[in-house]
Amino acid sequence: MSNAGEEKKELLAAFAENPERADQEVFGRVTHPDRRGFLKGAGLATMTAMLGVTGIPFSRNMPSGFVPVAMAEEAMAVADKDGLVGLGDKPLNAETPAHLLDDEVTPTARHFIRNHGTVPDKVNVDTWTLTIDGEVEVPQTLTIQDLRKNFEVVTQQLIIECGGNGRALFNPPVSGNQWTVGAVGCARWTGVRLKDVLEAAKVKKSAIYTAHFGADRELADPEKMPISRGIPIEKAMNPSTLIAFEMNGAAMHPMNGHPLRLVVPGWVGSTSHKWLTRIQLRDVVHDGKGMKGQSYRMPKRPLEPGEKAEDPLFTQIITAMPVKSLITRPASGIKLEQGKRTLEVRGHAWAGENVVEAVEVSIDFGAKWIPAKVADPANPYAWQRWQVEVAFPGEGYYEVWARATDDKGEVQPYAVAWNPKGYMNNAMHRIAVRVS
Repeated sequence: MSNAGEEKKELLAAFAENPERADQEVFGRVTHPDRRGFLKGAGLATMTAMLGVTGIPFSRNMPSGFVPVAMAEEAMAVADKDGLVGLGDKPLNAETPAHLLDDEVTPTARHFIRNHGTVPDKVNVDTWTLTIDGEVEVPQTLTIQDLRKNFEVVTQQLIIECGGNGRALFNPPVSGNQWTVGAVGCARWTGVRLKDVLEAAKVKKSAIYTAHFGADRELADPEKMPISRGIPIEKAMNPSTLIAFEMNGAAMHPMNGHPLRLVVPGWVGSTSHKWLTRIQLRDVVHDGKGMKGQSYRMPKRPLEPGEKAEDPLFTQIITAMPVKSLITRPASGIKLEQGKRTLEVRGHAWAGENVVEAVEVSIDFGAKWIPAKVADPANPYAWQRWQVEVAFPGEGYYEVWARATDDKGEVQPYAVAWNPKGYMNNAMHRIAVRVS
C-alpha cells in the first residue's frame, strides 16, 4: 500500500478515537455550538488538497468530526473491485461493493456470502432430506423431490441482509466482520412456502417458535453447529417465508446454501439458515447458538459509545431490519467530465416488514433534500428501485447522501446509536463526487 494510503488509515484511526480533537489537530476546524465544523484558511486548503479538488462548495454544512467518504474509501481500497470483497476466510465471508448491486435482481455471482462455520463439501441433491418435528402432530422427513412434488413451487424476489451490515461504520469500532454496506442482496428465490410444509405436519397449538438446523459445522469442532436460530410461528406462517432450492432460476451457489435453505425475508439474515436439514417446532423461544447472550440482540436502553454492558441488558431479539437505502449508481469517487453539472443517481431501498414511501438525496451535507422517484416492489419483501437527477452549482468536492422513509414514518438517520455488536446500522449511504 502506498504511503498516502497509510496516512489516510492513520487519519481515520485518529478520527475514530476522538473526532473533534482530530478535527482541530488535522484541519484546525472550529466546532460551532450546533456541531457544525467550520473549515477556514489552512484547514479548508488541507482537506481540499487531500481530496484532490479545488473546493468544497458546502463545507459550511459539514458536521463536526466529519471525514469525507472519499478519504475513507481510498484508505480501505482493495485491489479487486470487480467482485466480492473478502472479509475473512475462516469462515469465508465477503461483501459486494455498492456499485455491483445495481441490478434489480442480484445476480448469484454478486450475492454476498455470510458463513459461520464450514461449508458442506459432500452434497447429494437426490438424498438430501429435511426433517420437520417437535410440536407437530405428523413429523415429516422430506426429500427435495418431495418438496417439489407435494407442495406448490413459488418464485419470489426477496431481500436478505446480514444483521451486521454497516458494522465497519461504528465509532468506536466493534469486533466482528467489518461489513460496510454490501452484506445485502435481493435475488429471485424458488422453493415452497414454509407455511405449507408446516401445515402438512399439523402444527400443535403449543408451538410458538421454530428452531433451524443445518449441515454446516464449527471450524474448531465438527461435532458442533456454528449457529441455530429460529423465528416466531407467526413469521414462519408468512407466505413469503420460503424453503428454497433454487436461486435466480438455477441451483444455488454452494456458499449461498445449496441445496436447501430458508429465506426469511425482511428479517435479520441469520434466520435464513443455509444447508437446511431440520426445522423443529418448539413451545418456547429457541435457545440455540445465536439466540442467547448478546448474539443478534439489542440492548433495552441506549448505550454510551464504548460502554461495557452485561448480557441481561440485551433483551431485544433482532427480527425485522430497519428502513434503508443504497446508492448503486454511480460508483463513489466519480469525476464528472469537464463542463458537466448534472448526474443521474439511483439505487435501492427497503424497510424490513414495511414498504418504502420516499427516498431523498442531498448534495449539501443534509441542508436540503431532493425527492427521488421510487418504484413499487416486485413483490412483498423485494427492494424498491429509486432514481433522481441532481445538479451541482459549481466545481469542487460533493457528497451525495441518500435517505429512505417507510410507510410507518421511520426515516434513515445520519448516524445510529452505538451497540457493542455493531448490529442494525441503517445510517444514510454516502458517495463522493468530484466536479471539474
